Amino acid sequence: MAAGCSAGGDGVAALWTDRPEVAFYAKYFNAVQDRHRVEVFHHEFPALMLERLAEGGEGAAPDIVVASWLAGSSAQAFFRPLDGLLSGEGRIEGFYESLLEKGRSGGRQRLLPVSFNAPLAAFSRAGAAGSPGPPALSGPLVVSLEEMRELGGNFNARSAGALVRVGFSPTWGGDFPLVAAALLGTSFGEGSPLDWDAEALDRASAFLRGWVAETNSGAQAVDSFDFRFFNIPPAGMLESGRILFAHMSSAEFFTLPEDRRAALGFRWLAEGDAIPLRGGAAFLGLTQARGAFGRGGAQGRAAAASAEAFARWLFSADTQRRLLERSHKFRQMEASFGIAGGFSALRPVTEQVFPQFYPDLLGLIPPEDFLAPARALPPDWPAIRERAALPYLHERARQQPGEEIAPLEARAAEWARLNRL
Repeated sequence: MAAGCSAGGDGVAALWTDRPEVAFYAKYFNAVQDRHRVEVFHHEFPALMLERLAEGGEGAAPDIVVASWLAGSSAQAFFRPLDGLLSGEGRIEGFYESLLEKGRSGGRQRLLPVSFNAPLAAFSRAGAAGSPGPPALSGPLVVSLEEMRELGGNFNARSAGALVRVGFSPTWGGDFPLVAAALLGTSFGEGSPLDWDAEALDRASAFLRGWVAETNSGAQAVDSFDFRFFNIPPAGMLESGRILFAHMSSAEFFTLPEDRRAALGFRWLAEGDAIPLRGGAAFLGLTQARGAFGRGGAQGRAAAASAEAFARWLFSADTQRRLLERSHKFRQMEASFGIAGGFSALRPVTEQVFPQFYPDLLGLIPPEDFLAPARALPPDWPAIRERAALPYLHERARQQPGEEIAPLEARAAEWARLNRL
């Protein structure tokens, strides 16, 4: 179909998403009322597909999008203002304000936040035989990088000169180096193709390198430990007593099997009282009624009405409670956390409803003013992250004295040259 056509059919709103859970929500929405209908189309990178459609690409346009990487300035231009949903009788309310702010552009609310995730450090509650037990953390809610490093270093143990216990290593894969960089002020965001605080990035790189080289006796010593012992998932390593901390996202932690999660505790990773929320938070937008993304006439008005009805329904605390109840009933919580894979962007749902389904959260839901959302990132951030930013930080963490590695500026520029010709 041409870009100006919708795949939704007469009066049916076409919804694009990268969140599998949203198909379940749409099916439930269609079942509980008979006035509106939503049809779901799954795409890995909806924001990039919107850009291609706007440039004249082939394909069917959506009426509504629920996805990651929509909060960037280029993506927000495709969505119509939603200020009317936030005012007057029947208005939607209860959002975390810092998340809502990320959906504003040009003084208008063009996106509504759906869900978010936060980084955490997990640990064994009781320790394992022969281990010193759980870490003696200084606070009940958060742990800093410095405290994690200090406790991890005290936990380290050697036998015959080789590490046999390691508190934590930034070299253990995943995106921990990016989380550490965010905690230390690097603040990645939109640019050409990427922007960041260069001085903060250098400080973060030096911190990671010192953690590996000084606290953990160097990358080679950690590699040897990994080869000998790290042959099971991090949660199992915690229970074995071989490591003290494992870095996870909230979604990763809360989709661990219940029996395994019961043996673990956690603290949010923070700098001071700021918990850097992970990039890729889900937002909802309704596409412009005219131009590349609009249908005219009664059919277009009916589809737009269905899209708005779905948005109002989804952002109801009662709806989200029912969705969590159904997810629990059908055991979907074993594969997906919370609402659309994360904490609900509706504060009453996260604070009052989530602990009923995730008892581990009792006493551990961070206050609103602790949440520090990421800057708006480009829609192709996942590729830039995997091909430029993360490799750079992992190499810096392992860097040997005198060793030269390609700077991030060069990596980002090369990525842009190869992918944006």
